[in-house]
Amino acid sequence: MTDTVAVADWQAWQRSWDRQQEWYLPDREERFRVMLDAVEAVVGPEPRILDLACGTGSISDRALRRFPGATSTGVDLDPALLTIARGHFAAEPRAEFVTADLRDPGWTGRLPHRGYDAVLTATALHWLRSDELRVLYGQIAGVVREGGVFLNADHMPDPATPRLNAADHAFRKERQARAQAQGAQDWAQWWQAAARDEVLAGPVAERFTIFGNPANGDHADGETQSVAWHAEALREGGFGEARAVWCSPSDAMVLGLK
Repeated sequence: MTDTVAVADWQAWQRSWDRQQEWYLPDREERFRVMLDAVEAVVGPEPRILDLACGTGSISDRALRRFPGATSTGVDLDPALLTIARGHFAAEPRAEFVTADLRDPGWTGRLPHRGYDAVLTATALHWLRSDELRVLYGQIAGVVREGGVFLNADHMPDPATPRLNAADHAFRKERQARAQAQGAQDWAQWWQAAARDEVLAGPVAERFTIFGNPANGDHADGETQSVAWHAEALREGGFGEARAVWCSPSDAMVLGLK
C-alpha cells in the first residue's frame, strides 16, 4: 500500500479564479483584448512583458497565447496566487514568476531583466494608497524601456458624476446578486474554497497572515482615483504621454508611453 500524494489541478484553479473575477468584471476579457491590442500597436508582437501584481497570471496567460514570441515575468507577493500561477505555467518556459512586495523600494532588483517592452496590470493597484502608487509609477517608468508601454486597468471612478456612479453601482450589485444565485463565487467565497484545498491550504494561510482574511475585509488601505489623476501621476513619474484607452462607467485603463 502506498501513500497518496495530493495533486492540485492548476488549470481548474486558474479557471475558477477567472470565473470569480468575471463576477465582478463581466467585461474583463474585453479589457484584456484592448490591453494586448495596445501592446502590439506600440511595441510589436514579440514583447518582453512584466505582469505586475500578476495574481494567478491571467494577463500572462492571454499574452503568451496571443503572442508566440512573447515572454513574461510575473511579480506578486501573494503566496497562494503565485502557487497557482507557477503550477499553471509549469510547462511554459516563456513564463517566470518572482515574489516581491511592490511597496518595497528594492522590488525592481528582484526582476530578471533590467527593462521591459510592456508592463501590464489589471484590477490590482487599487490595493495601494495614492502616495504609494505615485512612487510605484516612477519605479515602473524606470523599468519600461524607451518607447515601451505601461497599461493599468482598474477601478477609476469619476467623482464628477455621482448620479451615474450610483446608478452603475446599483446595476452591478443587482447583476452580481443574480449571478450569485446561480452559483457564482464572490471574493470571500473563493478564498474559503482555496483554504479548504489540501494543496493550497498552506499558501492560503500564509496569504492571510500577509493580507488578512477576506471574510474580515482586506482592502482597507487601498484608494481609488480618477483617470485624470492616474494620467497626471504617470506623466509626473516619467512617462512622455499618458491617457485613457478604454473605460466603463466605473473602470478604466490608462496607458503610459515612455
